Amino acid sequence: CHGGAGFYFSDPNPVNIRTAIEFHKALGTNQLVASLITDTLENLQTQIERLVPFFRDGSIAGIHLEGPYLSYARCGAHNATFLRTPNLNEVQSLIEIGDGAISMITIAPELEGALKVISYISKSNVLAAIGHSAGNYDDALKAVDAGASLVTHFSNGMSKLRDGEKTFATALLYESSIPLELIVDGHHVSREDIATIADRASDRIILVTDAMAAAGQPDGNYMIGSLEVEVVSGTARLKSNGALAGSTLTMNRAVENARNFGLSDTLIENAARVLPQKLLDRTR
Repeated sequence: CHGGAGFYFSDPNPVNIRTAIEFHKALGTNQLVASLITDTLENLQTQIERLVPFFRDGSIAGIHLEGPYLSYARCGAHNATFLRTPNLNEVQSLIEIGDGAISMITIAPELEGALKVISYISKSNVLAAIGHSAGNYDDALKAVDAGASLVTHFSNGMSKLRDGEKTFATALLYESSIPLELIVDGHHVSREDIATIADRASDRIILVTDAMAAAGQPDGNYMIGSLEVEVVSGTARLKSNGALAGSTLTMNRAVENARNFGLSDTLIENAARVLPQKLLDRTR
């Protein structure tokens, strides 16, 4: 997730970062991966350096770079100004700055050079995730072949299951075996699609919150990076175009929602604890 209790993990004040971590750990999160959104390379490097001490003392399980190597068409609440084409030297540098803390990087696999970078990441004790993609059916399968090991918030920042029989989403659900993150808040993924995903990939679901700073805070106006967000009835959307801008979920609520949506306790246990731990073990 990106933050909570009013703060982001990109915050320059370590006290505020600690507050966000402790907020989530009090509400169902055991191990937390801190997500950083698209920014300039210079700012990302600084943000990574600030989070490394939290990784070293065990407060976070790792850092997730959600950008800047994302699709312009599917960038969601990321500032398109800072999006970049995947570059192996840049990625190597970011991983080196993380000094072991970078556990996951999300890339849109259809971008030029993406498959080479995904292959490198997958061999570097880092989870090569795919998402925020305008790619097609073949792009998804090529990414899996290159080493992609996870889908970032499946069904968001990509095609929906209803968009056709041979799409990025259907390739990952029906033709791959890699884990699929789900934001189960009633807004990001429909109940119908959750039922379909659970029926087809019950052992591949991972519950994530994708929480932004407004988690645990009242409705109102917030920022995500440099973009304005309005939270109404706990749902965060960009003011500019109404796109979802993360969530206000906590993990205990995600588990409760999953149970209310009809998912079994066995599936939930695997999705919230067992499978995430297996993936984290790959990064250590």
